[in-house]
Amino acid sequence: QVQLVESGGGLVQAGGSLRLSCAASGSIFRFNAMGWFRQAPGKQRELVAIITSGGSRNYTDSVKGRFTISGDSAKNTVNLQMNSLKPEDTAVYYCNANFPSSDYWGQGTQVTVSS
Repeated sequence: QVQLVESGGGLVQAGGSLRLSCAASGSIFRFNAMGWFRQAPGKQRELVAIITSGGSRNYTDSVKGRFTISGDSAKNTVNLQMNSLKPEDTAVYYCNANFPSSDYWGQGTQVTVSS
């Protein structure tokens, strides 16, 4: 079993920055990837950024150049640095851990960007 706890969401003005953190506990060895997803009201959940166990990173096009995903294996955390935030980034952000036979999700953290 894996537990994921997100933190770092909040309210920020357009152009500002936030840093999200996801603390993982439990049986976290041999994961495929960890990532951040988001879901805005009335929209489907979408992938924002992902980092694989090998260290590869991928981003959805709308956040490239603005968001950076990083992992700290010593602390079992995955972070998402979000710069130059836009109102369209407003959503609930979820941490995800993908394993060969299962997925785990955090409870979500709200990010609101005001114009």
